[in-house]
This record gives sequence, structure tokens and C-alpha cells, in this order.
Amino acid sequence: MTQPKITIIGSLNMDLVTVTSTVPAQGETVTGKSFATMYGGKGANQAVACARLGADVSFIGCVGNDTFGTMMLDNLNREGIHTEAVEVLRDVSSGTASIIVKDGDNRIIVVPGANAQVTAERVRGHADVIRQSDIIVLQLEIPLPSVRAAIEIAAESAIPVILNPAPAMELDHQLLSQVTVLTPNEYELAELLGQADQAGAFDWQSALQAMPGKIVLTKGADGAYWSDAKGQLHHSPSHRVDVVDTTGAGDTFNGALAVMLAEGRSMEEAIPFATAAGALSVTVFGAQGGMPTRKQLTHWIAQHQE
Repeated sequence: MTQPKITIIGSLNMDLVTVTSTVPAQGETVTGKSFATMYGGKGANQAVACARLGADVSFIGCVGNDTFGTMMLDNLNREGIHTEAVEVLRDVSSGTASIIVKDGDNRIIVVPGANAQVTAERVRGHADVIRQSDIIVLQLEIPLPSVRAAIEIAAESAIPVILNPAPAMELDHQLLSQVTVLTPNEYELAELLGQADQAGAFDWQSALQAMPGKIVLTKGADGAYWSDAKGQLHHSPSHRVDVVDTTGAGDTFNGALAVMLAEGRSMEEAIPFATAAGALSVTVFGAQGGMPTRKQLTHWIAQHQE
């Protein structure tokens, strides 16, 4: 089978993770337990997931002309991802996420840095990369006009678009109509439809049926739900695993879904595969650390067939 060509347009972050037993009050200094730097950003995570599962991946984004930028580019290159469309910018820092973890709960400060400079103009400058793709994957960690520009370029060439609408925000009908597949969680789905204020009253089943064949709803340990072209609801349950770290599970799901759809697989084939990939990823620490290769995933699925 020919390697599917997938282009990711999105964010690159360096995650700065501090684990502590005490969160400092204002003016207070405390001693933490451990510190680690990890590669992150939804765009980068989804690109790595696609590459490990066998896709020919290109990335469109920005980093700063700093140590973190160099490290993140090197990481993508090690994964075999094409980085010619990743621009290195002067006078701006690379994106970072400072994460404080206490008793399993986290507090995060994101500094977009160079990610905020992934402008619509820059995206259009790499239109040829998009046009050569079998599918493109987007998130909302870069400016919305840039997301819109990428979707419009893809639509002009009838290239399928997966949009992972995270972080959550309300999106207009025109943009949604040009997206092939949306992959929100329940909160993100309510937010993008302008119904987040309904809280527990949000009817996600009706939302899926109102846009048949377009939405794949991820629900963590409950797996994924989608409706087919006739509006019939389907469920792909998750696998029971020993959870080590759920970070990056959604990004792994999105990457696996993109690979399968780029290979021409049906939703009925693609979503269980993606659900399994997400489940396997949480058995290893780190967002990218747990992302499986195609060989690892197919072997694991074979072992866990019900």
C-alpha cells in the first residue's frame, strides 16, 4: 500500500512539567519533586502519531529561533516528518506550556509564542504542501484565520479535512460545512455549537445525528461515538488498560483516524482502530512517549480482539 500523505497545520510546544506535593502561594517558594521537558502541542503530537502509524507526514507551523525551537524541529525530523514548511522566526519565543502537577491534577500556563505567528498568509505560502496531501489535520492552537485558510485551500482541491476543535470555541457554519470530519469531546462539541451553557442538559446524540457522517465524538474511557450518513448512531468502545498517563490520548486517536481515512478506510474500520490507538497510548508516560507504531498497534489489537 502506498504511504498516505498527511499534512498537519498546527502548534509546536515544549512542555515544562514540574511535579510537586505543594503548590506555592503568592510570594512563596517550595521544593518540587521532579521536572521534565517534553515535546508537545496538539499539532506536533498528532503529526508524530500519524508518522509512527506509517504516514508520510508534512508539518506547517512556526518555532522561535531558540533552543526549544531547535529541539522541537530535531524531534520531528527524527520521526521522519517533513519540516520544510516549519518557519523559524526571530524575535519570538517558541511555544511553551508550563505544567504544575500535584496529586494527579495539573495547572497549565500556555505561552503561544511562535504558534501565534502561524498566520493565514504563512499558511497560504505553503498551499502546495496542502494540495499534495491525501488529508489534512488541524486543531485550534493556531489563529482561527489560519485554520480557515488551510480549510479553504483543501476545499478547493477536494482534499478531506479533519478538524480537532481544541481548545474549545464556537465555530461558524461556513467553516464547519467545509470540514470533512470533526473530532470533539463532549464539552468541545457543545462549545462549537454555541450550547456550552446548557451544561449537563446538552444532547450530544442529537448533535451527532444533526450532522450525519461529520462528527466523531471522543468520550475518553467510553470510547467514541459517531453517526453514519443516515444518522444512525454507532459506538466504538474503548479497551480496558492499566492507565499510566492520559496525556496525548486524544492526539493519538486523531492521528490514527487520519491515517486510516487517508488510506481509504471506512469510518467503521477507522474509528475502532483509532480508539485502540488511544487506549494503547495511555499505558506509557508522556504524550508522544505512548504513541504506538503500526506494528505495535496491529499486534496489540490482535491480542485484544473480543
